Amino acid sequence: MTDAPKFKDLKAPAEGQRITFKDGEPIVPDNPVIPYIEGDGTGRDIWKASVRVFDAAIKKAYGGKRKVHWFEVYAGEKANEKYSTWLPDDTLEAIKYFGVAIKGPLTTPVGGGIRSLNVALRQLLDLYSCQRPVRYFEGVPSPMKDPKDVNIIIFRENTEDVYSGIEWKADTPEAKKVIEALNAVLAGDPSTKGKKLPEGAGIGIKPVTKFKSQRHMRRAMRYAIKHNIPDVAIIHKGNIMKYTEGAFRDWCYELATTEFRDHVVTEDELWSKHDGKMPAGKILVKDRIADSAFQQILLRPAEYRMLVTMNLNGDYLSDAAAAQVGGLGIAPGANIGDNAAVFEATHGTAPKYADKNVINPGAVVLSGAMMFEWMGWTEARDLVYKGLQGAIRAKTVTYDFERQIPGATKLGTAEFGDAMIGQM
Repeated sequence: MTDAPKFKDLKAPAEGQRITFKDGEPIVPDNPVIPYIEGDGTGRDIWKASVRVFDAAIKKAYGGKRKVHWFEVYAGEKANEKYSTWLPDDTLEAIKYFGVAIKGPLTTPVGGGIRSLNVALRQLLDLYSCQRPVRYFEGVPSPMKDPKDVNIIIFRENTEDVYSGIEWKADTPEAKKVIEALNAVLAGDPSTKGKKLPEGAGIGIKPVTKFKSQRHMRRAMRYAIKHNIPDVAIIHKGNIMKYTEGAFRDWCYELATTEFRDHVVTEDELWSKHDGKMPAGKILVKDRIADSAFQQILLRPAEYRMLVTMNLNGDYLSDAAAAQVGGLGIAPGANIGDNAAVFEATHGTAPKYADKNVINPGAVVLSGAMMFEWMGWTEARDLVYKGLQGAIRAKTVTYDFERQIPGATKLGTAEFGDAMIGQM
């Protein structure tokens, strides 16, 4: 690892190679160095179980021909204790250099500074597409009548929208200046019909750009083509916010029907040109209003395979979909850009359960499966899925599932990891 960056406090593994990129896609060696962030609270228990599952899957799949060299880097409470900062520069440099990381849940600092470490990592590393696959594992407790119909991947744009962090607190000098400036614009624009911002308002800005909307849609379309996904739905509130959400819709359609013209049929074209009969081998591109999509993924989930969304819409739709098939305890996520990717559990730190060996490690385990898929290590991915499904089917599960499954055996976090390995 002679060409590794000069870290201030960290020391990279002596063995292993970095992941590099070509046209936004990873080029993965057989012995990659993968940084990991253990996570706060229950993250400690979860990571110990998960890494054993990963190593077992790799060994069984490749018999020693492939190996991950794990490299601990720091963020959150552990980083603050060691280095008096929530997100050390070394951590960012390690992820930039090695091109990937996997992490457990992180605490959001209280008070000033970084609003969310997860958001900070996405923005500082330009991890512009959040991917949240939601699928059913047989035997998982579910409030749905037919949970097996839930098989959706949500592509959520990560860098714009109201989550971009442009805000001013009510009654601050900055907020007053923004209100004054915007009211001057409103007064001179006849299309706003006399609208005026009230004094004392908190102000947030919702930026949406063509470039960022279309690079997000491009990544979604490439994924859909690679994985034979037949249906892509653009989700928006363009009926109300025409120049942000509506523009997102239009820019996504434009990208799909130009760069991917040979692969797609829009919903309008399906009826105007094909009499409602989907041409073989094509991807249907459609759009839905966000609130309508919300109820439809509850009532008719089989009609949706991929949702492409802006930031806020993707956030609540992802969690709502996950609730149908076991909840956030087994909800994985990935934040992917053109030069790096971070895979993560999507749940919180649950500090009251920390170091008690009780929490379900499924979210990090499945995030690792996503990472293996991204790396092209599909055999290891499939073994992770097989191990988790087998453990659930055998009713050997952690307490969150055990209390809902008649006749189940309650396992600790570590023991659930053992059960998954045994089912591979």
